[in-house]
Amino acid sequence: MKPLTEHDIRTSFVNCSKGEAKRLPLPKNLADLDHWDDLDFLGWFDLSAPDRRYLIIERADELVGLSLRSASGNRGFLRRSLCSPCLTTHPGSGISLMTAPKAGPAGREGNSVGLYICADLDCSLYVRGRKKAAPGGRIEESLTVEQQIERLRGNLDAFVERVFH
Repeated sequence: MKPLTEHDIRTSFVNCSKGEAKRLPLPKNLADLDHWDDLDFLGWFDLSAPDRRYLIIERADELVGLSLRSASGNRGFLRRSLCSPCLTTHPGSGISLMTAPKAGPAGREGNSVGLYICADLDCSLYVRGRKKAAPGGRIEESLTVEQQIERLRGNLDAFVERVFH
């Protein structure tokens, strides 16, 4: 992913108003982020509203920003869940169901789509082995890391398509 500016981020959102995009908090570490090449998307959460998450995805040389809400509630500490984009498993609350209002009129009518994703939004780092999941979190695969990255990007792209349609 290419380095992003505040302007890039605020103008990329497709499922919230321009006013909401102008007011949302930026990632705390944006100025210090030095591993852009390891990211397939930029993801962060709002420290003042822990159920709010944000994703910025590069799609055909265009940035798409999504405002998300994570489901509340305890998913149980013994149960393992699978992240839909990166296929990493996490115990307990390590995976969260995040919902995104649809873009355009459908979103204004209250329609949304959901995705089970790593609660810390570090999918890119898990796939590349830069961050370790809990034991058993990354399943041994015959795919190369590059193929896993392409799958992650394809899964995110499919989710973005659902936001638009």
